[in-house]
Amino acid sequence: MNGRPAPAPLLIACALGIEQFALRRRERTTPGGPVTVLRTGMGPAAAERSVTRVLADPALHGAAVLATGFCAGLAPGMHPGDLVVAEETRDPRGTVPCVGTELLVKELMRAVPGRTVHTGPLTGSDHVVRGHERSDLLATGAIAVDMESAATLLSAVRAAERPVAAVRVVVDAPEHELVRIGTVRGGISAFRVLRSVLPAFYEWHRSLLLPRR
Repeated sequence: MNGRPAPAPLLIACALGIEQFALRRRERTTPGGPVTVLRTGMGPAAAERSVTRVLADPALHGAAVLATGFCAGLAPGMHPGDLVVAEETRDPRGTVPCVGTELLVKELMRAVPGRTVHTGPLTGSDHVVRGHERSDLLATGAIAVDMESAATLLSAVRAAERPVAAVRVVVDAPEHELVRIGTVRGGISAFRVLRSVLPAFYEWHRSLLLPRR
């Protein structure tokens, strides 16, 4: 007996087909346990339904959950391709603290060198946020917004106590608003970054096995 927990599954949740495509890899198991990438569909309601349904599977009992994909940056100076590591996710139904933020920052800087990594609250919305809504949300202390992370993590911790995290790639920002993902340079840049982050997620997952001091 070495005092370490048994390997547990990792559920990586994203909303869009393009995000799932970016996260596509052959690896199905890491030193931390088996990995599942779930496409939830767009919006908080779809995320809640999909995550709740999938976590009811006994094969995912005790799974760690990481929400990822694209987001809108709220702070001036953010750029497409920047990374956001949530310290917590928020929506009107509640706040969920995230686990292992510092480790994720370190591993993301290693996986995607040269990219800026922001940390802070990640807020949820039921629609695409533009214009003045950005400044309104920034005033609450949030640094980025997306439609699924908060619902994903809230659904995950309501199903059972488990480690959760959220990592998002900025696809547009106050000075760099996009009309459609992937049609301009910012969207392509964000896609390339998202394609590179899996090693950081695997290290986060593996770290959950390490004994706590």
